[in-house]
Formats: sequence, structure tokens, C-alpha cells
Amino acid sequence: MSQYQLEFVEPQGQVRSPQRRYDAQAIARYYRSRPWIAIWRTLSIIGFFIGFIFSLKWDEWRNQVEQNKLKRAARLREILTKLGPTFIKVGQALSTRPDLIRKDFLEELIKLQDQLPPFDNEIAFSIIEAELERPVKEIYREISPHPIAAASLGQVYHAYLHSGEEVAVKVQRPNLLPILTLDLYLMRWAASWLSPLLPLNLGHDLTLIVDEFGIKLFEEIDYINEGHNAEKFADNFRDDPTVKVPLIYWDYSTNCVLTLEWIHGCKLTDTKSLCTAGLDADKVIETGVISGLRQLLEHGFFHADPHPGNLFALHDGRMAYIDFGMMDQLEEETKETIASSVVYLINKDYHELAKNFVKLGFLTPDTDITPIIPALESVLGEAVGQKVSDFNFKTITDKFSELMYDYPFRVPAKFALIIRSLVTQEGLALTLNPNFKIVEVSYPYVARRLLMGESPAMRRRLLEVLFKDGKFQWQRLENMIAIARSDDNFDLLPTAQLGLQYLLSDEGKFLWNQVLLALTEDDRLHTEEVQRIWNLVKDDLKPRRLFDVAMSSLSSISKEGIAAILPLAATIK
Repeated sequence: MSQYQLEFVEPQGQVRSPQRRYDAQAIARYYRSRPWIAIWRTLSIIGFFIGFIFSLKWDEWRNQVEQNKLKRAARLREILTKLGPTFIKVGQALSTRPDLIRKDFLEELIKLQDQLPPFDNEIAFSIIEAELERPVKEIYREISPHPIAAASLGQVYHAYLHSGEEVAVKVQRPNLLPILTLDLYLMRWAASWLSPLLPLNLGHDLTLIVDEFGIKLFEEIDYINEGHNAEKFADNFRDDPTVKVPLIYWDYSTNCVLTLEWIHGCKLTDTKSLCTAGLDADKVIETGVISGLRQLLEHGFFHADPHPGNLFALHDGRMAYIDFGMMDQLEEETKETIASSVVYLINKDYHELAKNFVKLGFLTPDTDITPIIPALESVLGEAVGQKVSDFNFKTITDKFSELMYDYPFRVPAKFALIIRSLVTQEGLALTLNPNFKIVEVSYPYVARRLLMGESPAMRRRLLEVLFKDGKFQWQRLENMIAIARSDDNFDLLPTAQLGLQYLLSDEGKFLWNQVLLALTEDDRLHTEEVQRIWNLVKDDLKPRRLFDVAMSSLSSISKEGIAAILPLAATIK
């Protein structure tokens, strides 16, 4: 077997070309017929960690924990590095969680993001020449003699094209396929062995989570796929001045070599550089969180590996993403359900939240949610606290994990990457500001998204939030407007215009009728509620601007829409 080209034999005896798509069954067949490879790797992994755990215990017995903590942290980083890409990925994820990992260990694990040992320079240049079928000097006018960064799957050189463009050249590590496939095979075997031992459905779909991870790893080592991901991501943010995506130079890119625009910026964990550049850490956090939410709730195409080695703050305040190997796509309905779930959580509507868990796949459709609702209220109600500012994602994940021991919750494979992305983003924010609360930024954004209702689906979600048991929820509307306006950049006028156009459209007839009923339900005119909402919005709705919005909306209304106004006039009389 070639170390560089791992081949998989089909049952009929036919040999396929080198594996470029993750196939758990083909990988299992390969290693089951070569058990000695899996056994040796398993023993190596166990050996490394047994030695490390023993050294920690030895320090405790000799009262030398404090004295040797830096040495042990460095040893953990060395172990993960020696074990290869799969374990380095685990270390990278942990490096973004200052609330989970001791500071001494954290400082070492951060080095896994872009301070890994590079592979031989001659091998890297030979890969470039073999892939691009030209000598390096003919491809690049100038290229750094050594890599400027080394990551788990490749290393990066600083170069200039003959046409003058400053570029980064990403070269994939050799022999990745045999390493990744073996580790994924062992992880999948361990997942299948552990699943029955876990309580209830905690282990449900554990192998599917490994498979999802495997699929993404295989996509990540396909640089052509990464280049297309970068262009799709850039197109999604084409109108967003806060996000920067490097250009891809396709004439100098293949499956194993990627040439892209060079980015000048500060690492998000380098607070000294951020200060030197005159950047506000809280503003950088907000930009990162909002761009992350837009990926999940607007575009559905999200960066599943947003660790600090992949994100840079530019001197003009923009956020630059530079690695698009691990991405995923959400369906429209999933995006909408996530948005409404955040609102239900903040509004403490645990019945609707439980129904959303069924829609998202955390509970099976045949699950009786009745006994789960009080459990959600007990656990999540405490986590959310009395104020939005008391909420953070880490608290919710910790509390939610308690429910999985007592109720039939499961984590759908698709959501493993979403949770990883959210936890990583919050961990990164906590690195810059330990007091940061992700919902202080995210909930106003979700409220704005629902209030603006740009799509029919989002408008349906807004109706679900505003109406409960057929009654209009005045307090919810008031809360959403108040929270949306907490963002200084939120302009209520465009939202008011969209809302007015919607109310007077054929699609909005139902809501219009419901609003009229809400104004007079319970046999009284709800002037007090309307007055409270008006007090919230009146500063934004100046007469002149309001008149312009009304005229603009009326110009697009049909005769039927104008006729719909008459019942309101009658009600007011």
C-alpha cells in the first residue's frame, strides 16, 4: 500500500482510485482486513495518554502540580501534535474555551492553531511543482523560503505572482489520507462501542456525528472544494462592509495547492496587536458574532471551524475569514426554526420550544413532550436568568446536557457542527472579554430578523411568536422592539415600511384581521398596550419620515389592500 495513495478494495475485488470522499463502510472493510494497523494505532494512542495521566498524578502525589504545570501543558500539546491531524483538531477546539481549560494548558493549545511543526520544505515545493506542473520559480515571482504558518492539514507560504499580486500559498501535508481514515475508523468503532453504555439516547447517532466529522475532514483536504466555498461565502457577504474574504487564484490552485489573496490583519487572540491597531475588542466581538449569526440564520452556509487561526481583524475594523475547508449548509426551515427557538427561549415559552426540538430532530416525532416541558422550564429557566444579559451559550449547553440523561434527547449529526461553531465563537469572544454575553448581541439580531420579516417564512415565524392560543402577545412584541432597538444601528423605519406593506398585502390579510381583533379582545380596547409600544418607537418615527414611509407603502398597495384599511377606521370610531 502506498503511504500517499490509500486504496480501498470493493467486495468484487475492484480497486478504486485514491479515496477523496468519506465512505465509512469502505474504510471499515479496509481496516478490518488489516487489523494489525488498527491495533498498533490504538496501542499508540492509549500509550501516549496513559503516560500523560500518570505524570499528572505523579505531580499530585509529590505536591509538584504548580511547579510542573507548564511542562505538562507543553507535553499535552506535543502528544496531540504527534498523534496527528485528528487530535490536533480536537486541541484546536479546546483552545477556544478559556472557561473549560486551565490557562497554562490553554496557552499551549493555542499554538496548535498555526504554530505546528512544518513538514520538509523540499517536499512542499515538490508537491507544488507536481500539482501545478511547472517549476516553483515559473509559478511565483517570489516565495518565502520557509512556511510562515503550519496547520493540521497543510502549511502556508508568503509569495508574489509574476503579475505582482501578494498571495498566500497553501500546501497540503503528504500522507493525510491513511492518517485520517485510520483515526476516523477508530473513532467510529469507539462511538459504536460507547453508545449502548450511555444513558437513554445520549449516544444516539454518535456514529453519525463521527461520520459528519469525517465528511467535513475529507472536504477540507480538497482545496478545489475550499476555493468554491470561499467564493460562495464571499458572494453571501458581498453587501456586508464588515466581512472580508480573500480572492482565489484558480490558475495556481489544485486539490492539494491553493493560492489566495494575502490578508494583512491581527489575530483575534492577540489583544496587544488589536490595541496597537486602534481596534475596540468589543466591536471586534460584535462583528464576529453578527457575521456568524448571518451565516446560520440568513445564508444557511456557515463556517464550521472559526478558531482564531482562521479569523483576523483588519485595521479598518473588518473581519477576515481565511479558511473555508470545513463548511456546512442549513435548510431554510432549519434556519427559521432556530431563529424562533431563540425567541421562545428568551420568552420562556417552553411548550413551543419543545415543539421546535421535535422539528429540529432533537426529539423524535412520536415523543410525548408533556413531561419534558416542565423539565425544560426547570433547567433552562434557571440558565436564562432574569435578564437577557445573564444568558450565555456555555451555560445553556451545560444545563441542556443534564436533560439528556433523563429524557430522550439526541444531538442530530448536522447540529454537532453548529454547536461546535457556536461554542467556538463564544469561547473566542470570552478570550477577548471574559464578561461577554453572546445573547446581548445575538438576541437583538434575531429580534430584528423576525420584525423585518423579509421572507414569507420569517413572517410565519413572527406570527408564531406573536400569537399564542389565538391571542396576540403584546408583551412579546414590546420586548422584541425594545431589544431590537438596543442596537444603535437598528433603524425602525425600514422595518415599519416592510410591516405596513405586508399588512396591506394579500398575504397579510390574516395578520391584519388578527391585529384588529387583538385591539378589542377581552371586550376592551387595548389602548394601554398600544401606548407602551408607541412610547418605544415614537422617537424613531418622526412625522416627516413616517409620512414618507406611508406614501411609499401606499403606492404599492392594491385596491383590495386599501379597502382593508376601512375596518380599522370603523374600529377607531
